[in-house]
Amino acid sequence: MPTTSRQPGSGPTLHEVLLHKGYPRLLLISALVGIPVSLAAFGFVGLEHELQHWVWESLPAAAGYGRAPWWWPLPALLLAGLLLAPVVTRLPGRGGHVPVDGLGGPPTPPVAVPGVVLAALAGLPLGVVLGPEAPLMALGGGLALLAVRSARRAEQPQLVAVLGTAGAAAAISTIFGSPLVAAVMLIEAAGLGGPQLIALILPSLLAGGVGALVFTGFGHWTGLAIGALSLPQVPKSGVPDAGDFLWGVPLAVAIAVVCVAGQTVGRRVKTLTTTGTARQTALRTVLCAVAVGGCLAAYALLTGRSPEEAALSGQATLGTLAADPAAWPVGALLALVLCKGLGWSIALGSLRGGPIFPAILLGAALGTACAPLPGFGAAPALAVGLAASGAAVTGLPVTSTVLAAALLGGEAANSMPLLIVSTVAAFITAEALRGRPKREAAPAGRTEESGVS
Repeated sequence: MPTTSRQPGSGPTLHEVLLHKGYPRLLLISALVGIPVSLAAFGFVGLEHELQHWVWESLPAAAGYGRAPWWWPLPALLLAGLLLAPVVTRLPGRGGHVPVDGLGGPPTPPVAVPGVVLAALAGLPLGVVLGPEAPLMALGGGLALLAVRSARRAEQPQLVAVLGTAGAAAAISTIFGSPLVAAVMLIEAAGLGGPQLIALILPSLLAGGVGALVFTGFGHWTGLAIGALSLPQVPKSGVPDAGDFLWGVPLAVAIAVVCVAGQTVGRRVKTLTTTGTARQTALRTVLCAVAVGGCLAAYALLTGRSPEEAALSGQATLGTLAADPAAWPVGALLALVLCKGLGWSIALGSLRGGPIFPAILLGAALGTACAPLPGFGAAPALAVGLAASGAAVTGLPVTSTVLAAALLGGEAANSMPLLIVSTVAAFITAEALRGRPKREAAPAGRTEESGVS
C-alpha cells in the first residue's frame, strides 16, 4: 500500500513523485501528445485497412473472381518483399525491429518513424502474417518524442522513456479492443513498482484515454474501421467443470509449445536475414516473403478455402471463427495452424509487424480443433486458446488474461478460472522451453520476448 513515509536510503515516495514540480507538466504534455499521436495512428490503421480490403477483396472481384484464388498470395507477397527490401536495408531504423524480438526495446527515434510506417504499409495489407501492434507502438513512441527537443532527450533519458511509453499507449489505445489492455501491458512489461510504476502509468493512461476518445470519435465520424482485435460474437459459456480443466491444461501446454516453436524458427530466420551484406539481406527478405506466400497458397490448396483466412494479421478470421466454430472442419483448423503458423514463423524473423495478433488466431484455431473432445466444448476451448497463446507469445501473463477477458466480453466472468489456469500453464511452459540462459541474456524490460516501446 503506498505511503508518504520513507526509510533512509530509499527512493522517492509516491507523494514526492506526484508533487514534483515537473510531473504535472509531464501529465499535460502526455495528454496533449495523445491527440496528434492518436490521429496519426487512426490514419495509419484506416489506410492499412482500406489497402487490405482493396488487395484481398476489391482487386480479385475486379479480376472476375468471387474470392482471392489460391495463387493470389504468391504475387502479393513477392510485391511485399520487393517493397520491403529497400526499406530494411537503406532507411534509418531498418523499418523497425524484427518482430521475433517482441514488441521492441527503447522508444523509436523520430528519424526512424517514416521507415516503420513504410515497412508496415508495404507488408501488412499484402498479406504478411503479422499484426499492426508493433508498428503502431513505434509510430506513437517516435511521434511523442518529437515533442521533446533532441538536446533535452539527451539530458533526460527518463523523460524519453515516459513520453515514448505514453505515445505508444495513445497509438494502441484501442487496437487490442480496449485501452485497459494496453495499460496493463505497459505496467507488466515495465517491470517497475511503487512510485516509479505510478509515475510511468499515469501519463500512459492519460495519453491512452485521449487516444481512445480520438479513435472512437473519428471512427464514428468517418465510418472507417480501425482494425481493433475484437470478437463481436462468441460461444455461450457456462461455469467451467472438471472436463474443461482436464482438457484445457494440456491444450494450453500444447499451444505454448506451438508458439515457442514458431519463435524459435523465427530467430533462426532472423539470423539468416540479418547477416551478410545489404544486398544479401534484401534478397533473403524477398525470398522469405515469397515463402510466406507459399504457406498461404498451400492452405488454400489443402482446404479449398480462401487464402485470405490464413493471410494478414488474423483479426477478421478470428472473428469469423469465434462467431461460428462449428462451420470449421477440424482438418481446416489444423491446416490453418500448420500453414499460417509456418508463415508466421518465417515472417517473425524477416518481415515487419507485430507478433501477437496472428498468435492469438493460432491459439484459437488449435483450441477450436480440440473442442469436440468429450467433456470439452467450443466456449472453453476458445477461452483456453486466447489466453494460452497470448501468454506464450508475449511472456506477460496478466496482460494475456485481461486481453482474453476483453475479447470474450460478457462471457469472460464464467470463463475466468479457466482463463487464469490456462495462462499460468502456458506461461510456465513457454518460459521452461525458452530456457534460463536466454532469459538472463535479454536486456532489462523483456525486450527479447515481449518488450514494449
